[in-house]
Amino acid sequence: MTSRVKRSKSSQSSRRPKRRGGLPSTGRPVRQAALAEAKDVLSRFLRLAESGEIVITRHGKPAGVLIGFETEDDWFEYRLEHHPEFLRRVAEARAAFKSGRGVRLEDLPS
Repeated sequence: MTSRVKRSKSSQSSRRPKRRGGLPSTGRPVRQAALAEAKDVLSRFLRLAESGEIVITRHGKPAGVLIGFETEDDWFEYRLEHHPEFLRRVAEARAAFKSGRGVRLEDLPS
C-alpha cells in the first residue's frame, strides 16, 4: 500500500508566480495604509495617490483603494474606463465591426 504525500497549502502558494507591485494596467506602485492613519492625513494621502494607488486597510485587511488623479483628464479617462454604459457601447461597436456592419476610419469622408 502506498501513501500519498499531502502537500500543505503554504507550499502550493509559494510555487505560484509572485505578482509584482503596481497595477497591471498602469504599472504604478501600490501603497498600503491603515484606515486610522489615512483619516488623520487624508490630504497627504491624496497627493501620494497621484503617483500610485493606496490600499486602505481595516484591521490589516484591505477595505478600499484611494486613487489620485494628476489632471482632470485623468479623472475623465478613469470615469470612462469604468462607466458601464460606455463599456457596453464599445463592446457593441466592436461586435458590429467584426460582423461587417462597422465603418473604418479610413472610409469616412474627410
